[in-house]
Amino acid sequence: MKTLKPLGIVTCMTLVSACTTNPYTGEQQASKAATYGAAAALGCGLIGAIDSGKHARNAALGCGAIGAGVGAYMDVQESRLRAELQGTGVQVAREGDNIRLIMPGNITFETDSYNLKSSFYPVLNSVGTVLAKYHDTTIRVSGHTDNTGSRAYNQTLSERRAASVADYLATTQVARDRMLVEGRAFDQPIADNSTTAGRAANRRVELYILPKTS
Repeated sequence: MKTLKPLGIVTCMTLVSACTTNPYTGEQQASKAATYGAAAALGCGLIGAIDSGKHARNAALGCGAIGAGVGAYMDVQESRLRAELQGTGVQVAREGDNIRLIMPGNITFETDSYNLKSSFYPVLNSVGTVLAKYHDTTIRVSGHTDNTGSRAYNQTLSERRAASVADYLATTQVARDRMLVEGRAFDQPIADNSTTAGRAANRRVELYILPKTS
């Protein structure tokens, strides 16, 4: 017992230390990976202190890995996406463990069309490469419009634009069954629809990259 209790404590301290650094980018950051890893490591250290058996040690190691895994897995995807999409006009936002890609309409589609611009293909190829590699996520593809025209027209247009993006991503080895496609018409503006610039910002497709829950 006395020789095995320190193992649990050392394991806990090691995991906390590792989790303060992004294991993929090497950046020092207070990411969710660090938070979850620290919490998991504390719990695992207690397991090791209470039960010194082989099963407890294995459980402790597994607990720490799981705690750090979700945040770190999303961290590295975010880093890759930012590198791939720099200068393309696509915005990358991190929201907790989720990643949000905002694709403005002016670089994705012609006006009143749901046919992708050929100039946008390389951008989607880059997105697809990352999504295909990190496949333990689900993807919500949402189409958005400004408030010009009827609701019925904008609903259909937003759905078709989202579907066009999803269909193209499927050609880059991103499984179609990972993607939920939806149209939001003009219900979720991110800018003022009373201005030209605002309407242009609202015409967009967004990708939400979400860690799998099971």
